[in-house]
Amino acid sequence: MRDAAATPARDSADVDAHRSVLIAAAYRMLGSLADAEEAVQEAFVRWVRLAPDARASVVSPGAWLMRTTGRICLDVLGSARRRREHYVGEWLPEPVPLGSSAATPDPERAAVQAESVSTALLIVLETLTPAERVAFVLHDVFDVPFDEIGEVLGRSSAACRQLAASARRHAGRRAGASVARRRHDEVVAAFAAASATGRLDALVGVLAPGVVLVSDGGGVVSAARRPVRGADHVARFLIGLAGKEPAARYEPVETGDGAGIAIRLGGEVAAVVTFATDADRVTDVWIMRNPEKLRSWT
Repeated sequence: MRDAAATPARDSADVDAHRSVLIAAAYRMLGSLADAEEAVQEAFVRWVRLAPDARASVVSPGAWLMRTTGRICLDVLGSARRRREHYVGEWLPEPVPLGSSAATPDPERAAVQAESVSTALLIVLETLTPAERVAFVLHDVFDVPFDEIGEVLGRSSAACRQLAASARRHAGRRAGASVARRRHDEVVAAFAAASATGRLDALVGVLAPGVVLVSDGGGVVSAARRPVRGADHVARFLIGLAGKEPAARYEPVETGDGAGIAIRLGGEVAAVVTFATDADRVTDVWIMRNPEKLRSWT
Protein backbone atom coordinates (compact mmCIF):
# COMPACT_ATOMS: atom_id res chain seq x y z
CA MET A 1 0.00 0.00 0.00
CA ARG A 2 1.26 3.50 -0.79
CA ASP A 3 2.26 5.64 2.14
CA ALA A 4 -0.49 8.30 2.20
CA ALA A 5 1.76 10.83 3.91
CA ALA A 6 4.46 10.42 1.27
CA THR A 7 2.09 10.58 -1.71
CA PRO A 8 1.71 14.40 -1.99
CA ALA A 9 5.47 14.95 -1.83
CA ARG A 10 6.14 12.18 -4.33
CA ASP A 11 3.44 13.48 -6.71
CA SER A 12 4.82 17.00 -6.38
CA ALA A 13 8.31 15.78 -7.26
CA ASP A 14 6.94 13.87 -10.27
CA VAL A 15 5.16 16.97 -11.55
CA ASP A 16 8.11 19.29 -10.86
CA ALA A 17 10.24 17.07 -13.08
CA HIS A 18 8.30 18.43 -16.06
CA ARG A 19 8.82 22.11 -15.23
CA SER A 20 11.90 22.71 -17.39
CA VAL A 21 10.45 21.27 -20.60
CA LEU A 22 7.18 23.14 -20.01
CA ILE A 23 9.05 26.43 -19.67
CA ALA A 24 11.00 25.61 -22.83
CA ALA A 25 7.74 25.07 -24.72
CA ALA A 26 6.06 28.16 -23.28
CA TYR A 27 9.10 30.31 -24.12
CA ARG A 28 8.88 29.26 -27.76
CA MET A 29 5.17 30.02 -27.81
CA LEU A 30 5.41 33.39 -26.04
CA GLY A 31 8.91 34.73 -26.76
CA SER A 32 9.29 35.89 -23.15
CA LEU A 33 10.88 33.91 -20.36
CA ALA A 34 8.91 35.81 -17.71
CA ASP A 35 5.62 35.10 -19.48
CA ALA A 36 6.65 31.47 -19.94
CA GLU A 37 7.38 31.06 -16.24
CA GLU A 38 4.03 32.62 -15.35
CA ALA A 39 2.18 30.32 -17.77
CA VAL A 40 3.82 27.22 -16.33
CA GLN A 41 3.16 28.37 -12.78
CA GLU A 42 -0.52 28.78 -13.66
CA ALA A 43 -0.55 25.25 -15.11
CA PHE A 44 0.87 23.94 -11.84
CA VAL A 45 -1.76 25.84 -9.88
CA ARG A 46 -4.49 24.21 -11.97
CA TRP A 47 -2.92 20.81 -11.33
CA VAL A 48 -2.92 21.36 -7.59
CA ARG A 49 -6.54 22.51 -7.67
CA LEU A 50 -7.70 19.28 -9.31
CA ALA A 51 -9.75 17.05 -7.07
CA PRO A 52 -7.69 14.07 -5.82
CA ASP A 53 -9.77 11.63 -7.87
CA ALA A 54 -9.32 13.75 -10.99
CA ARG A 55 -5.55 13.89 -10.46
CA ALA A 56 -5.40 10.14 -9.87
CA SER A 57 -7.20 9.56 -13.19
CA VAL A 58 -4.56 11.44 -15.19
CA VAL A 59 -2.48 8.81 -16.96
CA SER A 60 0.38 11.17 -17.85
CA PRO A 61 0.84 14.29 -15.69
CA GLY A 62 3.45 15.58 -18.14
CA ALA A 63 1.05 15.40 -21.08
CA TRP A 64 -1.73 16.99 -19.00
CA LEU A 65 0.57 19.84 -17.99
CA MET A 66 1.77 20.36 -21.57
CA ARG A 67 -1.80 20.61 -22.84
CA THR A 68 -2.75 22.96 -20.01
CA THR A 69 0.32 25.12 -20.62
CA GLY A 70 -0.57 25.23 -24.30
CA ARG A 71 -4.10 26.45 -23.53
CA ILE A 72 -2.73 29.13 -21.20
CA CYS A 73 -0.21 30.26 -23.82
CA LEU A 74 -2.99 30.40 -26.42
CA ASP A 75 -4.89 32.82 -24.19
CA VAL A 76 -1.76 34.85 -23.47
CA LEU A 77 -0.95 35.12 -27.18
CA GLY A 78 -4.41 36.52 -27.85
CA SER A 79 -4.05 39.21 -25.20
CA ALA A 80 -0.38 39.84 -26.07
CA ARG A 81 -1.34 41.05 -29.52
CA ARG A 82 -3.60 43.65 -27.96
CA ARG A 83 -0.90 44.66 -25.43
CA ARG A 84 1.69 45.08 -28.16
CA GLU A 85 -0.53 47.56 -29.97
CA HIS A 86 0.24 49.86 -27.03
CA TYR A 87 3.87 48.79 -26.55
CA VAL A 88 6.25 51.73 -26.63
CA GLY A 89 8.58 51.36 -29.59
CA GLU A 90 9.53 48.08 -31.24
CA TRP A 91 8.88 44.72 -29.57
CA LEU A 92 11.53 41.98 -29.67
CA PRO A 93 11.53 38.50 -28.13
CA GLU A 94 13.65 38.05 -25.04
CA PRO A 95 17.21 36.85 -25.72
CA VAL A 96 18.45 34.04 -23.46
CA PRO A 97 22.15 33.40 -22.73
CA LEU A 98 23.71 30.08 -23.61
CA GLY A 99 26.32 28.06 -21.77
CA SER A 100 28.70 30.00 -19.57
CA SER A 101 27.11 33.32 -20.55
CA ALA A 102 24.45 32.79 -17.90
CA ALA A 103 25.29 34.37 -14.59
CA THR A 104 24.21 31.29 -12.65
CA PRO A 105 23.40 27.73 -13.73
CA ASP A 106 19.64 27.24 -13.96
CA PRO A 107 18.11 23.97 -15.20
CA GLU A 108 14.96 25.74 -16.40
CA ARG A 109 16.93 28.19 -18.52
CA ALA A 110 19.10 25.30 -19.72
CA ALA A 111 15.97 23.64 -21.08
CA VAL A 112 14.99 26.83 -22.88
CA GLN A 113 18.45 26.81 -24.44
CA ALA A 114 18.59 23.06 -25.17
CA GLU A 115 17.64 23.57 -28.80
CA SER A 116 18.95 26.99 -29.67
CA VAL A 117 16.05 29.35 -30.24
CA SER A 118 17.08 32.25 -32.42
CA THR A 119 15.62 35.72 -32.35
CA ALA A 120 15.01 35.28 -36.08
CA LEU A 121 12.85 32.20 -35.45
CA LEU A 122 10.91 33.83 -32.63
CA ILE A 123 10.26 36.90 -34.79
CA VAL A 124 8.93 34.63 -37.54
CA LEU A 125 6.71 32.85 -35.00
CA GLU A 126 5.31 36.27 -34.04
CA THR A 127 3.83 36.53 -37.53
CA LEU A 128 1.76 33.37 -37.06
CA THR A 129 -1.74 33.28 -35.63
CA PRO A 130 -1.87 32.15 -31.99
CA ALA A 131 -3.36 28.79 -33.06
CA GLU A 132 -0.68 28.25 -35.72
CA ARG A 133 2.09 29.08 -33.27
CA VAL A 134 0.82 26.74 -30.57
CA ALA A 135 0.24 23.91 -33.06
CA PHE A 136 3.69 24.37 -34.62
CA VAL A 137 5.58 24.49 -31.32
CA LEU A 138 3.73 21.62 -29.68
CA HIS A 139 3.96 19.30 -32.68
CA ASP A 140 7.15 20.21 -34.55
CA VAL A 141 9.29 20.95 -31.51
CA PHE A 142 7.81 18.81 -28.72
CA ASP A 143 6.16 15.97 -30.69
CA VAL A 144 2.73 16.41 -29.10
CA PRO A 145 0.20 14.31 -31.10
CA PHE A 146 -2.37 16.23 -33.12
CA ASP A 147 -5.29 14.73 -31.22
CA GLU A 148 -3.86 16.22 -28.00
CA ILE A 149 -3.21 19.55 -29.73
CA GLY A 150 -6.86 19.43 -30.75
CA GLU A 151 -7.79 19.40 -27.06
CA VAL A 152 -5.69 22.52 -26.57
CA LEU A 153 -7.08 24.43 -29.54
CA GLY A 154 -10.62 23.08 -29.49
CA ARG A 155 -10.24 21.83 -33.07
CA SER A 156 -10.12 18.53 -34.86
CA SER A 157 -6.88 16.62 -35.28
CA ALA A 158 -7.03 17.23 -39.04
CA ALA A 159 -7.48 20.98 -38.52
CA CYS A 160 -4.47 21.05 -36.18
CA ARG A 161 -2.40 19.19 -38.75
CA GLN A 162 -3.29 21.87 -41.31
CA LEU A 163 -2.41 24.64 -38.85
CA ALA A 164 1.03 23.15 -38.19
CA ALA A 165 1.67 22.66 -41.91
CA SER A 166 0.66 26.25 -42.66
CA ALA A 167 2.92 27.51 -39.88
CA ARG A 168 5.79 25.38 -41.18
CA ARG A 169 5.46 26.77 -44.70
CA HIS A 170 5.17 30.32 -43.45
CA ALA A 171 8.17 29.96 -41.13
CA GLY A 172 10.24 28.42 -43.92
CA ARG A 173 9.52 31.27 -46.31
CA ARG A 174 10.22 33.97 -43.75
CA ALA A 175 13.32 32.37 -42.19
CA GLY A 176 15.32 32.23 -45.41
CA ALA A 177 18.48 30.20 -45.89
CA SER A 178 20.25 29.07 -42.74
CA VAL A 179 23.86 30.04 -42.13
CA ALA A 180 26.38 27.70 -40.49
CA ARG A 181 26.96 28.77 -36.90
CA ARG A 182 30.73 28.98 -37.36
CA ARG A 183 30.39 31.29 -40.36
CA HIS A 184 27.78 33.38 -38.59
CA ASP A 185 30.15 33.86 -35.66
CA GLU A 186 32.97 34.87 -38.00
CA VAL A 187 30.79 37.57 -39.54
CA VAL A 188 29.83 38.84 -36.07
CA ALA A 189 33.52 38.90 -35.10
CA ALA A 190 34.23 41.00 -38.20
CA PHE A 191 31.41 43.33 -37.17
CA ALA A 192 32.87 43.69 -33.67
CA ALA A 193 36.31 44.45 -35.07
CA ALA A 194 34.90 47.04 -37.46
CA SER A 195 32.87 48.63 -34.66
CA ALA A 196 35.99 48.93 -32.51
CA THR A 197 37.65 51.13 -35.13
CA GLY A 198 34.88 53.72 -34.89
CA ARG A 199 35.19 54.27 -38.65
CA LEU A 200 32.03 54.61 -40.69
CA ASP A 201 33.47 52.96 -43.80
CA ALA A 202 34.71 49.94 -41.85
CA LEU A 203 31.32 49.40 -40.26
CA VAL A 204 29.39 49.89 -43.50
CA GLY A 205 31.65 47.28 -45.08
CA VAL A 206 30.41 44.50 -42.77
CA LEU A 207 26.72 45.43 -43.09
CA ALA A 208 24.45 44.20 -45.89
CA PRO A 209 23.01 47.08 -47.97
CA GLY A 210 19.50 46.28 -46.73
CA VAL A 211 20.45 45.69 -43.10
CA VAL A 212 17.75 46.46 -40.53
CA LEU A 213 18.37 47.44 -36.89
CA VAL A 214 15.62 47.07 -34.30
CA SER A 215 15.99 48.05 -30.65
CA ASP A 216 13.58 47.31 -27.80
CA GLY A 217 13.54 49.60 -24.78
CA GLY A 218 9.98 48.84 -23.76
CA GLY A 219 9.41 52.51 -22.98
CA VAL A 220 11.67 52.07 -19.95
CA VAL A 221 15.01 53.07 -21.45
CA SER A 222 16.00 54.96 -24.59
CA ALA A 223 15.78 53.01 -27.84
CA ALA A 224 15.01 53.71 -31.48
CA ARG A 225 11.23 53.96 -31.83
CA ARG A 226 11.31 52.59 -35.37
CA PRO A 227 13.58 50.22 -37.30
CA VAL A 228 16.75 51.76 -38.74
CA ARG A 229 17.29 50.65 -42.34
CA GLY A 230 20.27 50.64 -44.69
CA ALA A 231 23.99 50.13 -44.09
CA ASP A 232 24.87 53.82 -43.84
CA HIS A 233 22.02 54.68 -41.46
CA VAL A 234 22.63 51.65 -39.25
CA ALA A 235 26.38 52.33 -39.10
CA ARG A 236 25.81 55.96 -38.13
CA PHE A 237 23.26 54.93 -35.50
CA LEU A 238 25.71 52.45 -33.92
CA ILE A 239 28.60 54.91 -33.94
CA GLY A 240 26.34 57.53 -32.37
CA LEU A 241 25.22 55.06 -29.72
CA ALA A 242 28.83 54.23 -28.83
CA GLY A 243 29.63 57.94 -28.59
CA LYS A 244 26.83 58.48 -26.07
CA GLU A 245 28.15 55.70 -23.82
CA PRO A 246 31.96 55.96 -23.90
CA ALA A 247 32.31 54.03 -20.63
CA ALA A 248 30.43 51.01 -21.97
CA ARG A 249 32.18 47.64 -22.12
CA TYR A 250 31.45 45.26 -24.98
CA GLU A 251 31.70 41.55 -24.24
CA PRO A 252 31.22 38.56 -26.57
CA VAL A 253 28.38 36.26 -25.50
CA GLU A 254 26.66 33.17 -26.85
CA THR A 255 22.96 33.36 -27.64
CA GLY A 256 20.40 31.32 -29.53
CA ASP A 257 21.45 33.29 -32.63
CA GLY A 258 25.13 32.44 -32.16
CA ALA A 259 27.76 34.99 -31.21
CA GLY A 260 26.35 38.20 -29.78
CA ILE A 261 27.51 41.18 -27.74
CA ALA A 262 26.60 42.20 -24.20
CA ILE A 263 26.99 45.90 -23.41
CA ARG A 264 27.84 46.63 -19.78
CA LEU A 265 27.47 49.95 -18.00
CA GLY A 266 28.71 50.19 -14.44
CA GLY A 267 29.09 46.43 -14.27
CA GLU A 268 25.44 45.77 -15.23
CA VAL A 269 24.27 44.40 -18.57
CA ALA A 270 22.50 47.35 -20.19
CA ALA A 271 21.89 45.75 -23.58
CA VAL A 272 22.32 42.52 -25.50
CA VAL A 273 22.93 42.67 -29.25
CA THR A 274 22.14 39.68 -31.46
CA PHE A 275 22.51 39.31 -35.21
CA ALA A 276 21.39 37.56 -38.35
CA THR A 277 23.84 37.20 -41.23
CA ASP A 278 23.88 36.00 -44.83
CA ALA A 279 27.29 34.31 -44.36
CA ASP A 280 29.06 37.41 -45.70
CA ARG A 281 27.60 40.40 -43.89
CA VAL A 282 25.20 41.32 -41.10
CA THR A 283 21.59 41.49 -42.31
CA ASP A 284 19.81 42.19 -39.01
CA VAL A 285 20.86 43.81 -35.74
CA TRP A 286 18.60 43.31 -32.71
CA ILE A 287 19.35 45.37 -29.60
CA MET A 288 17.54 44.41 -26.40
CA ARG A 289 17.58 47.23 -23.86
CA ASN A 290 14.36 46.56 -21.97
CA PRO A 291 15.49 45.72 -18.39
CA GLU A 292 12.54 43.37 -17.96
CA LYS A 293 13.92 41.22 -20.78
CA LEU A 294 17.50 41.23 -19.50
CA ARG A 295 16.84 39.39 -16.23
CA SER A 296 18.69 36.30 -17.47
CA TRP A 297 21.83 38.36 -18.01
CA THR A 298 22.08 40.04 -14.60
